[in-house]
Amino acid sequence: MNNLHKPAPNEYPAYFETYLKRLPETDILALLETQCEDLLRLFDNLEEAETEKGYAEGKWSLKELLQHMLDTERIMAFRALCFARNEQAMLPGFSEDDYARNSDANRRKLANIIAEYRLQRQSTIMLFKSFSPEMVDSFGKANNATYNVRSLAWVIAAHENHHMDIIQSRYLKQEVTL
Repeated sequence: MNNLHKPAPNEYPAYFETYLKRLPETDILALLETQCEDLLRLFDNLEEAETEKGYAEGKWSLKELLQHMLDTERIMAFRALCFARNEQAMLPGFSEDDYARNSDANRRKLANIIAEYRLQRQSTIMLFKSFSPEMVDSFGKANNATYNVRSLAWVIAAHENHHMDIIQSRYLKQEVTL
């Protein structure tokens, strides 16, 4: 295995502490696979029209939220790749609201976003499996913060966990179990 244990707080920006605290020590790649299955099952039961509206005025639609999750995973995986390859440049941040606004997600078919999500998740898992223990322990900088490669796998899982809770509690009005 390539040393993907839960990162210490000095291995990622403090901003992510709230999200990461909610995840137990686990096999993070197995969790990423399980999360994918859970998300696919959840969206499989939704009608296209249900995914094109927010839970309140001014809130992202489910399609926009799913696209946000996909965009964020893609960016975090790219950061992991860069840091594993010893990139020394500061990587840029991104504005989640600008990305969501410019995604045009509601124009797309849900099935296409889901297919893209599935492929991205498979790619993310394969990327982390490809890293050596030394690569996983590498550090890099993005958006004026320092991360190690390991922490980015956990950030991806924690970010998805956070948004799945929002989908269930606010969009689908289901009780969330923590």
